[in-house]
Amino acid sequence: MGVNADKPGRWKEDIARSVDAYNDWFMRFAPKAYRDTRVRTTEQVKAALKSTANLTNIAPALLRADPAVVQMLRMCTAPPLARDRLIGLAKVAKSLVHSMEGDEHRLPPRMPKAEVDAQLASIGDIILRLADRDIFTWLDDGHKVAVEEVHRAATVVADRLCGAVADPIIRNAQEARQLVAIRHWLEARKYKFIGAGEGTRLDGMRPGTLCFRLNVAVDQRGGDRKIKIPVDVAIMPHKAKAADLPLLIEAKSAGDFTNVNKRRKEEATKIKQLRDTYGHKIRYILFLGGYFDSGYLGYEAAEGIDWVWEHRIDELAKLGL
Repeated sequence: MGVNADKPGRWKEDIARSVDAYNDWFMRFAPKAYRDTRVRTTEQVKAALKSTANLTNIAPALLRADPAVVQMLRMCTAPPLARDRLIGLAKVAKSLVHSMEGDEHRLPPRMPKAEVDAQLASIGDIILRLADRDIFTWLDDGHKVAVEEVHRAATVVADRLCGAVADPIIRNAQEARQLVAIRHWLEARKYKFIGAGEGTRLDGMRPGTLCFRLNVAVDQRGGDRKIKIPVDVAIMPHKAKAADLPLLIEAKSAGDFTNVNKRRKEEATKIKQLRDTYGHKIRYILFLGGYFDSGYLGYEAAEGIDWVWEHRIDELAKLGL
């Protein structure tokens, strides 16, 4: 018997309760999460401004040394530039900017150095030409920059950066809170948390343990090699047997109904990869908090994915925990 996927008669009530719970959290905690991120971002912008001599020297050497700074520089213009707009105006390779702003923040390894430097110089030229003179007031007359001016400019740019990624900031804060809730629930039932760096593997967890952000090896298409996919929570029940695998949980949070239906295929892809590799003995559920409508729930149920609502966290016990 399932937990919630096989009970559509109570989905409507759960959706309403989940939305109310999310809205209550948002009103009480989201502004702080945003402010804290803005404070950290302001300091990062200040450091970037220092490295560019307060935006007067955006040399290729600087961009080469710190590729990630290009995202901040896009927010220094009037109007702020979208990534593809910068690419078009500077007439540079899309792969260059995408690589600089990607997860690894690097330059394309196969692009010749001379070509990279020429394109970086073009990016610097565009940023300087379009720099927001109302923020960077010293660019017009070259006056000595006061500390207060740098702080004011950094705050404005940080606001722009945070505004561009406001939804991920809030979502990450909520999902982090969900993991804390799961951990507290489990530790109250004598589960031991295994921290990062302890070499945890899917097939090596002891009964009564849990871990976060476990990378699980799955077969790639064709089964000729393995890739790793991240799972938010892995829990080995107290009564697990030697051949059992841990329960896997994906923490999902959403502040509107639109985005979840854009992202719902992610879980379907993940469960297919897990089942193709480990068979149907693998257990994978969702931990939902926020805006998840009946369309999303029906899609996940059809894929054989069950879920526990954050507002009914005690239903984790129905999973043998």
